[in-house]
Amino acid sequence: MKRHIGNIYEVNFTEPCCDGQNIQYVLAVTDTDDSGDIDCYAIKFTSSVDKNLIALPPNTLPFDATIDIRRKYLLREFYIVKEICTISRESLENVLKEIIFKEIGNYYEAIHGNLRTEEFKENITKINYAGRIFDKHEMVNVIDASLEFYLTASRYDKAFCNKLSEFLHNKAMRVLTANSGSSANLLAVTALTSNKLGELRLKKGDEVITAAAGFPTTITPIIQNNLVPVFVDIALSTYNIDPNLIEDAITEKTKAIFISHTLGIPFDIEHIAAIAQKHGLWLIEDNCDALGAEYSLAKEYKLIAGKTISGNLKTGTFGHIGTSSFYPAHHITMGEGGAVYTSDDNLYKIMLSLRDWGRDCWCEPGSDNTCGRRFQWNMGDLPHGYDHKYIYSHLGYNLKITEMQAAIGCAQLDKLPAFVESRRKNWLTLHEELKDLENFFILPSYPENALPSPFGFALTVRENAGFTRKELTSFLEKNLIQTRTIFAGNMLKQPAFINGDFQYKVYGNLKNTDIVMDNTFWVGVYPGINKEMLNFMINKIRQFVSEHG
Repeated sequence: MKRHIGNIYEVNFTEPCCDGQNIQYVLAVTDTDDSGDIDCYAIKFTSSVDKNLIALPPNTLPFDATIDIRRKYLLREFYIVKEICTISRESLENVLKEIIFKEIGNYYEAIHGNLRTEEFKENITKINYAGRIFDKHEMVNVIDASLEFYLTASRYDKAFCNKLSEFLHNKAMRVLTANSGSSANLLAVTALTSNKLGELRLKKGDEVITAAAGFPTTITPIIQNNLVPVFVDIALSTYNIDPNLIEDAITEKTKAIFISHTLGIPFDIEHIAAIAQKHGLWLIEDNCDALGAEYSLAKEYKLIAGKTISGNLKTGTFGHIGTSSFYPAHHITMGEGGAVYTSDDNLYKIMLSLRDWGRDCWCEPGSDNTCGRRFQWNMGDLPHGYDHKYIYSHLGYNLKITEMQAAIGCAQLDKLPAFVESRRKNWLTLHEELKDLENFFILPSYPENALPSPFGFALTVRENAGFTRKELTSFLEKNLIQTRTIFAGNMLKQPAFINGDFQYKVYGNLKNTDIVMDNTFWVGVYPGINKEMLNFMINKIRQFVSEHG
């Protein structure tokens, strides 16, 4: 059977087509089906292009022409006058993709588009604490990546890393994707134990300062690397580590600080940077809750390993390593996914090695001999010249993402500035409308030299409020307002720590951590929460307080 796909034909329809147009040339995009039909698109005599008009390569026809993907027809072979030419595979791919992308846009509008404008109905519409926000661009990107079928991280991954580096406003930042924020934390901590850091490496039994309140995978990589977490209490209202307690918790075994910007509120970077400089400590920022937050330093600080920080920077770029999560609840999503970023080339190569099975080679997928010495290395007890692609300098993992995840991430990054602005606006609205309830709640706050990128809005029920957190959150949940605690609360009260066989230390008491565990909750501020939802949340909190306070 003759192939038609990719052929341009001169045709002679006996009468105008259904849209009243006389068609002279068409592009076939299928072969003949069982009914004898060939799918084709009209060719338009114009050099103008838009989302519906795809330019043919120069000299394809003796005149400027475009494929009009709005005008699709069924062609029978007896309408063909003659075959003009066959377009290149690249051109055919471009046309077919644009046709598919247009249909994806139609699908999005039909199935998902109405959800954006769906009317909020009290006690019917659920107000989630978080959720993914997307449009046709994420869907187009993921299909585009699927059509190429490269599957493992490739051009979209590279584009994502470059775009995230640009968003962080730091060209020196090198971004490496991982399959989750938890994996990103694991890479960050494990990197500090690498032999490639020489005397600066963390060794078994070294201590790492961290907060007792937070998410478990900020802490577990410390333990998994045979290091000792030293738990310090937090400050109420910011829910970040209390910087005034850190210095007294430092011993000769202390080598690093690893803490998060809780719920998108930057921790006191000025104070902590000064401590890290004074004591020669590594600093890792768990930035999973705070992508887009900013902080302004009053002074310049020189940290170990040549790291210098000053001025106004995005969170995640002050420390030696920053980490992000792209789980659907976070500021942007890939479904699953995460990233580490650093301005230190040595740390970047170490984390790349750890992420990619522990191998010493840093060639990108599909590339060979980037170092120019592939068969000239002499490492370990291997034969001289052993293939560098199969030399392993670390006990690594496979923590890579897929190309489809990166494709979604690229579209999400384009929306990130608007997402952050929406979160700030919602957070400020809640704060303004609930500030007269401070007799009942500790309201959240942030340092005056910081600009948060809120993940949620936290409230701590005061001891004499007249009601408990459980009573209030149960009331809110019954009214379809989702609530969450500050993650694990006091990690030391969790079964994994009670039953765990590992070493840790506690500095002082954890009074505020326990208060948060017992009395703190938070509600969402993500961009899917509109003004009507905010007002409903505010009114329900006020209603409960008036009835029970």
